[in-house]
Amino acid sequence: MIGIVDYGMGNLFSVSKALERLDVEFFISDDPAELEKAEGIILPGVGSFRDAMILLERKELDVFLKKHVANGRYLLGICLGMQLLFEESEENGPAKGLSLIPGKVTRFSGIDSKNNAYKVPHMGWNKLTFNHSSPLLKGLEEDYVYFVHSYFVVTNETEFVTASAKYDVDVPAIVTKENVFGMQFHPEKSSAIGMSLLKNYLSLVKGR
Repeated sequence: MIGIVDYGMGNLFSVSKALERLDVEFFISDDPAELEKAEGIILPGVGSFRDAMILLERKELDVFLKKHVANGRYLLGICLGMQLLFEESEENGPAKGLSLIPGKVTRFSGIDSKNNAYKVPHMGWNKLTFNHSSPLLKGLEEDYVYFVHSYFVVTNETEFVTASAKYDVDVPAIVTKENVFGMQFHPEKSSAIGMSLLKNYLSLVKGR
């Protein structure tokens, strides 16, 4: 069973529709006691890092998510949900995150190394480059996925960066640390590869 965390800033409709297409049982909740019934959790998110953390903390969902991971269960963060897995963000900040993976969230500068301006947010299709093996990548080849974000993760712990995309800088696109996963892009909007990534996550949860 998959639990989708509803803390007021998630793209619940598109994620739930993707799970319906994959014919998986799921529920949406903001109640930690109810979410404890889920073997796998999806943490979606759109908007401000600081606001998201305030909302998570208000209902003690931050405590629940850390406990869920500590108990060996699976967690997948999508878009802002992925960024929340890290230690802090400079967005309306600094603001502390869940600290499940080391790293900081920072804004695209909008100016490249040759002093030319580029568009922020990073929006549209961009190609993944696979860096390390991960159960999320099982049976997949590098392909294009759909991004919408103005902030990205910077981490010195590159072993956790499963896949990246180039947007002036190398953008961590998929992260993996044991039972914690993140996707900076929207898998539910990323055609066949996005659905396959979600299916691989669901297979992990099912096989636990």
